[in-house]
Amino acid sequence: MAEDTQTITEETIDLSLLEPVFAKYADTKGSLIAVLQQAQEIYGYLPPEVLTRIAERTQVPVSQVYGVATFYAQFFLTRRGEHIIRVCDGTACHVKGAPRVIAALEERLGIKAGETTPDYKFTLEVVYCLGSCGLAPVAVVDGQVMGHLVADRILEVVDKLS
Repeated sequence: MAEDTQTITEETIDLSLLEPVFAKYADTKGSLIAVLQQAQEIYGYLPPEVLTRIAERTQVPVSQVYGVATFYAQFFLTRRGEHIIRVCDGTACHVKGAPRVIAALEERLGIKAGETTPDYKFTLEVVYCLGSCGLAPVAVVDGQVMGHLVADRILEVVDKLS
């Protein structure tokens, strides 16, 4: 029974999955961002061993690969959850109750904003504008916009995804 409740602490990264990406961009100068994007599509994030392999195969110093990966917000260096929840806490959303929605999610998921649950089921992010002020408070769950949120409604969604 203890095995069922044990969190994932280590995973094996199959670097051979990158070979088609390297083949695709073998003759393309300046393809580092495209390679990083495709690697992240494959693994869901950019683990250190992937960054190292990309550096080796593209003949770009690992420090530069890491620099590019940390410069752009689209890249993630830590494993993310299966379900991504982004809650807006911009002015309109904040005034209309986003802090209550965020607090409810943090309590239900047992994590703080910016973290991922130990089972890698959920990642909770707070953003400061989703461009939907008229729907405040707003969240995006797995790419689906949800407006006029209250805590109970977002928790129902989380429970269905659990």
